[in-house]
Amino acid sequence: MDNFLPIAYFKNQFIPFEQANLSIATHALHYGTGAFGGLRGIPDPANPNQVLLFRLDLHAKRLSNSAKLLNFDLPADKIQAVITDFVKQNKPKVSFYLRPFVYTSGLGIAPRLHKIEKDFFVYGIELGDYLSPEGVSCRISSWCRQEDRSLPLRGKISGAYITSSLAKTEAVESGFDEAILLNSSGKVSEASGMNVFIVRNGAIITPGFEQDILEGITRDSVLTIARDLGIPVVERPVDKSELFIADEVFLSGTAAKVTPVKQVETYHLPKERPITDALREKITAITENRDSKYQDWVFPIALD
Repeated sequence: MDNFLPIAYFKNQFIPFEQANLSIATHALHYGTGAFGGLRGIPDPANPNQVLLFRLDLHAKRLSNSAKLLNFDLPADKIQAVITDFVKQNKPKVSFYLRPFVYTSGLGIAPRLHKIEKDFFVYGIELGDYLSPEGVSCRISSWCRQEDRSLPLRGKISGAYITSSLAKTEAVESGFDEAILLNSSGKVSEASGMNVFIVRNGAIITPGFEQDILEGITRDSVLTIARDLGIPVVERPVDKSELFIADEVFLSGTAAKVTPVKQVETYHLPKERPITDALREKITAITENRDSKYQDWVFPIALD
């Protein structure tokens, strides 16, 4: 049983999670006309009366931009304020994940974004490791990542995740942990809900925005940290075969954090992962507010 946080933000108020229910006729349920965010929080290891959120400002801004794609004006500062109050209401005692969601809340049957009500809710769940920190196996999905010309990939549009769901199930049911999707040009795009990185000859290489990837916030964090550590970073198209011969492969995402890849298809990758390990350790230190250089990435919320 999932351990949901007890209080949800729903229809402009804080109510028990069990009471935050939608009609079966809700427009977004039928047409995927929603967009979501996801961010992690932890109890402050140095202060039991405080919770730390990772890059709350960027998460709020991205969700606000996603709402614009749905013809919905939802300012980032409102999202940030609601999430802050949400944390104070729930007072989480363990690591958790927040899911803010914007959606067409009307009950109409016509697929549209005009002249229909929109709304915004937030709920949370206790969450440790989403993927194994020891490393995951990946297969190349038979499903293709969508193109921005057919779907606005700069937002986390809920309807887009049917492809991620198909790819994830295909991977797991064929004996792997995760899927890697290629784009319509046959280049590496992303995993089911994570960005993809390879390491070759001491440099980090990752697909750029033009490869139909999501503009990941953890991805941005990884690239910033890598540059600060003096690790060369290259954003360019990545061929499938490069995954098989890479020195390291890893995934990044809010839920996944930095997760090493130990196998792609039948190709086993090196067990030594110095760059991946360095990035994982750095991200952990930052999220726990143990690195003064990146203090502006951490948002402390007092619970009293």
